[in-house]
Amino acid sequence: MKTRESSTDSLVPAETITIDRLDRKLVHALFHDGRASFRRLADALGSSEQTVARRYRRLREAGIVRVVVVPDPRRYPENMFLRIRVQPGATVAVARAMAARSDVSWVTVSSGASEVTCALRSASPDARDALLLQGLPRAGQVTDVRTSTLLHVYAETEDDEWQGLPDGLTEKERAALGPGTARMRAASSSDRSGRTRDATDAPVGPEDDALLEALARDGRATWAALAGRTGRSESQVARRLEALLEAGAVFVDVEIAPKLLGFRTWAMLWISAAPSALERVGLEIAAHPECAFAAATTGPTNLVASVLCRDNDDLYRYMTRRIGTIDGVRDVEVVPSMRVVKQQGSLMDGDRLPDPLAER
Repeated sequence: MKTRESSTDSLVPAETITIDRLDRKLVHALFHDGRASFRRLADALGSSEQTVARRYRRLREAGIVRVVVVPDPRRYPENMFLRIRVQPGATVAVARAMAARSDVSWVTVSSGASEVTCALRSASPDARDALLLQGLPRAGQVTDVRTSTLLHVYAETEDDEWQGLPDGLTEKERAALGPGTARMRAASSSDRSGRTRDATDAPVGPEDDALLEALARDGRATWAALAGRTGRSESQVARRLEALLEAGAVFVDVEIAPKLLGFRTWAMLWISAAPSALERVGLEIAAHPECAFAAATTGPTNLVASVLCRDNDDLYRYMTRRIGTIDGVRDVEVVPSMRVVKQQGSLMDGDRLPDPLAER
């Protein structure tokens, strides 16, 4: 059923929303610069500011798209993937327990309903060890835990836009939007002296807690809203956020609810590649339209990729015609995700992203 554009569109359930070309263009534009003003988005996409603002609010409040600003995971001493095997019937309980942890940013349940996969961002070795050496082994429902340390991310580059969604940006549209705030963009930039910037140029401190808490709920919050949440002036929060972005201490990310965009198969690929071919294979997979994330890891396999496909047939074609033809790939384990419980720190509401306004 097609949804009319009106002032009540934001209240219409996601299942009734028809995603058209402008909606898809808007998602791509947000990937490029999640904090771009509605006026700049409208100018780039050839629409009106009012229409673009209305479209964004409808997508956000329906749980389809959400913009957040979050710390660069590389500022954490430990970034790990956990594959937790559980007893039958305990999957949901373990997944919820892991999702409740502030140091766990991402949780999925495998299609076999016997494995929970998590991304752990630990601030200290002690916190990591307390979970891996004490907490999980003592949990009666847990039968096995496999860990992999994240070594290098291939997917999140300066022009990192998910290309699996049709109607990507043209060069003209990209130019109209400007350089943007694509994920991890500033972390690889250099200052005027040629020195490579990193998160230590503007470290996140306790004084940033209120600002980051607000941006984790709504990455497009206005300067006025951020000033109200932090007790600072608008100019102060603007300068601070710009400094954190430029240093790569934080980045702007766009969360999507894949199933509501027509991508109903989400799978993790645990890949063994020849060490001499690892970087080449990782970069090639990261460039696939289906790939949302790719990284080198330690462990039984040395490469992990998260892929989005429209259905199982689409996943089969991807595995046989794309992954299967890459020279250097030795072995692949395909683990479809039955349910996403948490992503980028946001607890999912079924297949939907949470409405940031509802959290306040």
